[in-house]
Amino acid sequence: MSIFDIEEELNKLPHSPGVYIMHNENEAILYVGKAIDLHNRVRQYFRAGHGHNNSPKITKMVSQIAYFEYIVTASEMEALVLECNLIKEHRPKYNTLMTDDKGYPYIKITLGDHFPRIMMSHRMSRDKSLYFGPFTDRKAVHDTIALVKKIFHLRNCNRDLNSSKCDDRPCLYYQIGQCPAPCAGLISKQDYDKSIEEAVSFLNGNTKAVIKKLKEEMTSQAEKMEFEKAAETRDLLESVEKISEKQRVSNSSSDDKDIIAMAREDKDTVISIFFIRDGSLIGRENHHMSIDSSDTDSEIITAFIKQYYFAVPFIPKEILTVVKIDDDRVITEYLSDRKGQNVKITTPQKGEKKGLIKLAEDNARLVLSQDIERIKRLEKRTTGACREIAEIIGSENVIRMEAFDISNISGYHSVASMVVFENGKPKRNAYRKFKLQTVEGPDDYASMKEVLSRRYTDEKIGPLPDVIMMDGGKGQVHIAEAVLNSIGLEIPVCGMVKDDNHRTRGLYYKDEEISFKPGSEAIHMITALQDETHRFAITYHKQLRSADQTRSILDDIKGIGPKRRKALLLHFKDVDSIKNASLEELENVEGMDKKAANAVYEFFN
Repeated sequence: MSIFDIEEELNKLPHSPGVYIMHNENEAILYVGKAIDLHNRVRQYFRAGHGHNNSPKITKMVSQIAYFEYIVTASEMEALVLECNLIKEHRPKYNTLMTDDKGYPYIKITLGDHFPRIMMSHRMSRDKSLYFGPFTDRKAVHDTIALVKKIFHLRNCNRDLNSSKCDDRPCLYYQIGQCPAPCAGLISKQDYDKSIEEAVSFLNGNTKAVIKKLKEEMTSQAEKMEFEKAAETRDLLESVEKISEKQRVSNSSSDDKDIIAMAREDKDTVISIFFIRDGSLIGRENHHMSIDSSDTDSEIITAFIKQYYFAVPFIPKEILTVVKIDDDRVITEYLSDRKGQNVKITTPQKGEKKGLIKLAEDNARLVLSQDIERIKRLEKRTTGACREIAEIIGSENVIRMEAFDISNISGYHSVASMVVFENGKPKRNAYRKFKLQTVEGPDDYASMKEVLSRRYTDEKIGPLPDVIMMDGGKGQVHIAEAVLNSIGLEIPVCGMVKDDNHRTRGLYYKDEEISFKPGSEAIHMITALQDETHRFAITYHKQLRSADQTRSILDDIKGIGPKRRKALLLHFKDVDSIKNASLEELENVEGMDKKAANAVYEFFN
């Protein structure tokens, strides 16, 4: 395994302004800092006698550094802005942090919901939602969301309305005319979606239609002598006009750009993308592309833009690329349609924009030269380990692995967990929990039979795995094989075998124990899979026990709700004292009347 040589990497540091990022062995970010001269600044951390090392905190941080990375910037000011944004995003352990800092907010519309909601979000996710922002004024975001809800009558609640059955009782917002009550089926999805479309248009800056509509409403209300309603409409109109004015100002001065450059070496390519929002550099991403040596730079950049921008929620006004892309007319047209305004993709040849391209290009080269070994190590630990397991079981490929574990304590709440690894990494959204339905007591074999039968007869749980990993030896493997045979499935089944010190030592497959080769990456991945399976099962078990422990025998007494239960326990300290209390003593408890006291007394007597 290649090791990050700190001394060697220190010598490669450029005499340039930028930001440096310190990582520990688990790749967590320990510290983010800025420098006028990266070469001089970063070296100080690893040299005795310098001011940095006089601080106990920094000394402790340095002792945990496994590797570092850095981003070159055009000036110290850019480094400062980037440092602040990286600290906001990653909140490193050894940086001094504002406790109430939450980063730049976005306005989010949950288009993936049956009846979408509008809300504030602190980050953009690659989901079905639509995002506006980021914004620097948190109060303005709150005010805008409140205004949009009022104007377009969008729901305030977070109820799950994705089912076709909507028969809940409308809440107060419906009674005061601020929600159309989709929860009660009082508005069709078609009409609600029309309101969402109008809200999206409004947030995109198209306020003229709303202003016209509100003016007409206000005039009509005044003519009907509905002066209170007219005053409310007037206030809404003033708010919209203020937002419209702000949008004109920000649109005229905003400067949203993405700068895309690349570096390549044989079949290894790094794409660097820099994000400029409102004229400030706020961050950077590096993406590794799998290419053929015959691919042209234009083909690589075009493929990246298609894959990246066809998935991300935010599209900038301008995209600067290091080379002219293929299919630029079609791609530009598509992105402009998604954004709702013109998007430009340009390849600058001179001036400030060319300088930004060079900056991204320099960083791509740095990432490629420094991280190429780490990329290969990661590939070896993940897909490389999967190839090793495929070789062991004689399979063409192993992409998806599923592992199972049973957890019970003296037969209490027997539960099972299913953990999924894809390409050697955990796929947490595919994990599943099972509460045993047919097995009583600590019978792991019967429990496993039930769980496997339920999993592999339910197509909704997910695609079938390439291999099943059982936490045990021959017995559990044979149970799994029997279940698969009974339902007509052929999936390789392996047992994860541990030694006397509870460390994974090999796999049990086809009635043989197979040892891993010296230096095997597969053994580390299998150990991680086994540990994750245990952790997930035990966590579920604790949740169930915790839920049971919060229940009291007092819940079974008619007329005793949470407040009276709390009052009884505060007064008597425990349930036994309540059992032994007289009727008069029960009546003296705060909040208890004669009827409730009598119910408690009769329940225990």
